[in-house]
Amino acid sequence: MAIKKSENNKEEQKTKRRVKARKGGAGQLFIIIFGLLFVAGALLIYFYILRGVYGRIGVNEVLPDSKIIRGAFYGGNAKIGILYSQYTENMLEPGSTWLNDNITTWKNFLGNSKHNYDIIADSTIELGLHFRYDLLVMPGCRSLSDKEVVQLKKYIDQGGSVFATSGTGTYSDDGKWRGWEFFSEVYGLRFTKEVSNDDMTKIHTLRGGLPITANIPTGYPLKVATWDRPMAVEVKDPRTIQVSFWYNYKLEEGLVREGIKKSAGIVYGTYGKGRFVWMGFEINSIMGVQEDYIFFDRLFNNGVNWLTYKPVAFVKDWPAGFDAAAVIAPSIGDNAGYLNNLFSVLRSENVGATFFVSPEKAKINSALIKTAAGFGDIAALVDIGYLASINDTINTLDEYKLQFDKLSNAKKELESISNSKVIGCLPYYGLFDQNTLKALAEAGYKYVVTDSLTDRSVPRPIIRGDKRLISITKTARDDYEVIRDFGLTLPEFQLYTYQEDVDRLLFEGGLYIFKMHTEYQCKPENIGVVKELIRDMKRKKIWITTASEIEKWYARKNYVELRVERRSDRRTVVTISNPGIEIINEMIVDINLNDKATNVSLSTELIGTKAAKYEYNSETNIIYLFLDELKPGESRTYYIDYDRSNV
Repeated sequence: MAIKKSENNKEEQKTKRRVKARKGGAGQLFIIIFGLLFVAGALLIYFYILRGVYGRIGVNEVLPDSKIIRGAFYGGNAKIGILYSQYTENMLEPGSTWLNDNITTWKNFLGNSKHNYDIIADSTIELGLHFRYDLLVMPGCRSLSDKEVVQLKKYIDQGGSVFATSGTGTYSDDGKWRGWEFFSEVYGLRFTKEVSNDDMTKIHTLRGGLPITANIPTGYPLKVATWDRPMAVEVKDPRTIQVSFWYNYKLEEGLVREGIKKSAGIVYGTYGKGRFVWMGFEINSIMGVQEDYIFFDRLFNNGVNWLTYKPVAFVKDWPAGFDAAAVIAPSIGDNAGYLNNLFSVLRSENVGATFFVSPEKAKINSALIKTAAGFGDIAALVDIGYLASINDTINTLDEYKLQFDKLSNAKKELESISNSKVIGCLPYYGLFDQNTLKALAEAGYKYVVTDSLTDRSVPRPIIRGDKRLISITKTARDDYEVIRDFGLTLPEFQLYTYQEDVDRLLFEGGLYIFKMHTEYQCKPENIGVVKELIRDMKRKKIWITTASEIEKWYARKNYVELRVERRSDRRTVVTISNPGIEIINEMIVDINLNDKATNVSLSTELIGTKAAKYEYNSETNIIYLFLDELKPGESRTYYIDYDRSNV
């Protein structure tokens, strides 16, 4: 009996162990299933977080070693190689530090921009070891070996980028003249001349509306030292874009169009699958004040960003559909009755003008001034000082109090006579000083027009305390010069001369100020030129408007702040802010994706953010973002998602 009882106990224990094992197995299975679900849920959340941040990424891109995650943690800066060309240095005078000084300047610029770089030798390129770099910098590399030339062509043709100065490869490694073959084949340029070093510096004018000149004032005049004999070239290939020109129409003879075309000093473009930026001067040749260095630094960084395929964004200078702007600006002097001829043209062409008149002339011609106010703006022509020397080298303006009184009284009198608001001023002789700016702001003016011809070709903001003015530069020759000084009495010659300036401003993307006078261009025999010029500007998509409309436009435009970054290979993020005091409408933001893209879409970061209209140009890779109703203090973030094209 005892034995049987013992056997029963053993069977019961086995049964209990089997039951316990089953329960344990079920529990373990539950834990495993729950764990797998938890991991799957975590991966799903991880995937959607990545998509929320980086846009269109596939499942195969979410692994920790994917390119997108590496870029997020370690950064995506391009690898840059700076060529120290010993062959070029061998051509220099013994003891010359010219090349070393240039290399040092490049190192400083790249270092300040947080770019990683290596100094490489001619042999690096000759052995084909340069393909590891995303960008090659070639400062003044005039002398290259035949092997280098071949390797460089392969490098760019296969997708590499080059930032070069001077006559690249025009000499062989032994210092013998090779010619312009590399220069013309790769850059698409024709050498025209060396810039004379008769003067210490030379003005170099920049175009606007390009990724290379983003956020630099259109028509900005860089001051470049001429000790290195800078180069001027002509663009001969449509794949190359001219960024600037040396030609100075005020000082140099010849046709303006030809002068601009044959004096390019900066270009950018493509060769095969690769890119290049070329400058006809060394970057340590930039001269001037702090502002000049600030804008050149932007130019430099824009060039590097374009070459390394980073997105660039900027606000267009003019409203949608226009490539430049123009203001017709008659001054009312002698023979004021000839204004009626201009009224007839403005009426038939349906455009406005800004009329400059002194209070004295306005009193004599009050009925005419009232009529003029119906065709645009009335602005003040005020004597705020006098010329102290016969040769105009020393100019003395009135003290602040007297300037303020003159400006304030002129504003009141003109507003009373014209029954319209007066917000603009043209000082006699086009001269003003710091006292003038303070007086203008305190008297309630919004813009001032200057006779300076060396400044940018778009308005310049000026801040005085809590008040803001814009300075509008005289950008072209007026009828005093064309008719009185040049003696061009035939209408066809007048028109051609004005059109040259129009085309120059259109090329720059700037503001054409057509100053005229009642005693010259408004005469019956000359007024037909004005009508033809207006029609020509309309055909060329130039916004013909008034100075007060220009002031309103720039008062809003100058407040727009932009920030753009590439989050991933398929998402670029743009943040647009308005720290100003007015609602911003009809602005266009150019966003150069710097990448071939298809299936482009736009979304907002926050629900409820006002959607924006946009257009994508697949040829230029530019998105035009149309901005409306951006309220004061408002900030909007837009996600631009796209698929990369292999084409």
